[in-house]
Amino acid sequence: MSGPSFRIRPMAILIPLAAAMFVVLGGSAVPPNSQNSRVRAITRPIEFDFADWTLEALADKIRDFSLSSVRYFPEERQSRFVLDYLALVGEIRELESRISLVYSDPEVEDPDAASREIRAELADKEAQRAQLEPVAESILQSQLLTVLADEEFTVGGQALPPILYRTSPPPLALIVSPRDAIRRDHHLTIDPNLNLDEREELEAEIDETLDVSSLSVPVGGVGIYPTLIVESSDINRLAEVVAHEWIHNFLTLRPLGALYFDRTELSTINETVASIAGTELSRLLVARYYPEHLPPPPQPPAEPASDTTPQEPDPPAFDFYREMGETRRTVDELLAEGKVEEAEAYMENRRLFFWDNGYRLRKLNQAYFAFHGSYADRPGGAAGPDPVGEAVRTFREQSGSLAEFVKRISWITSFEGLQKLVTGA
Repeated sequence: MSGPSFRIRPMAILIPLAAAMFVVLGGSAVPPNSQNSRVRAITRPIEFDFADWTLEALADKIRDFSLSSVRYFPEERQSRFVLDYLALVGEIRELESRISLVYSDPEVEDPDAASREIRAELADKEAQRAQLEPVAESILQSQLLTVLADEEFTVGGQALPPILYRTSPPPLALIVSPRDAIRRDHHLTIDPNLNLDEREELEAEIDETLDVSSLSVPVGGVGIYPTLIVESSDINRLAEVVAHEWIHNFLTLRPLGALYFDRTELSTINETVASIAGTELSRLLVARYYPEHLPPPPQPPAEPASDTTPQEPDPPAFDFYREMGETRRTVDELLAEGKVEEAEAYMENRRLFFWDNGYRLRKLNQAYFAFHGSYADRPGGAAGPDPVGEAVRTFREQSGSLAEFVKRISWITSFEGLQKLVTGA
């Protein structure tokens, strides 16, 4: 195949696909209503421009097809390349932390001069990263494709949509919930460069203007196409987010994903499916290509020996998921009774409780639960006693394979449809 036709063909496939997915995602994210117009009046100047980002990412990916020499790397060399790249990312983060410390130190009179050598080293390593990053992305995409083929997600060895991701600072997710219920009424994406003070001011303006609960949170990735993935130096974390967001791409081409923003239970099903599948796929990928980095599976608690002298049990370790699940249950009960102010005071007290136990939550409010409660791949946590997440987990246990689980659930259009899958009705 000649060079020019090789370059045109990916463009012919990827641009229409990206456009179709952008229409589905973008059109669903902001349902038209009067409150949405009032929220958008506040956020419009700082909303993330997905159209520009997608065009730039696609152009980068088309250019990256010229890196076809990657496919001729021996498998062990490919994995070593990715690990070297991730080590470089870790070094860059360390240098950034050192520079920040210099500028924060009140005893440093001239932080610019004091950090000059560190900044020069950082610039050098950032230049190295710019060269290595597209190759590392291509390798990880290829490795995930192999895993997906093994798991019978592909057709003729090809994934649909093709696996494409671009490392980039992700936008912030701005979540808006009513105060008297936990419900994600609005999910907007805003500028990732807003500092904490600006985020606090934005949330306060929305809350006071509309009498709602809002929260801006960083995310690990966005299921646009190509998927937008936050930078990480951890192969387990990176593989999981890339797989998670590809599952979102897969679902977007089917009813479950297309209806993501239609109802709260559908977004919970989407996120729970992506979390379950992303975790399983990433473990398979790391086990195959980076086995020395695969975390051990959770171990069951050891049984005490029968001949030991009974001892006073150790106090139970702080269980974030259990405590957060209890918090969600209590908040739901208070809101159901119309006790909005009591629920908000309770959440603030619980936030301080979590803070004292090492979990630095900036806010714990209705919007927090509306966002984090969608990720119900394990019991407890912000989802609380949510029947939707439990039904998804049950259906995974009933399914013979991961592909069967994802493919069958991708065609449902309601929670009732999921219940029929679980019961076999």
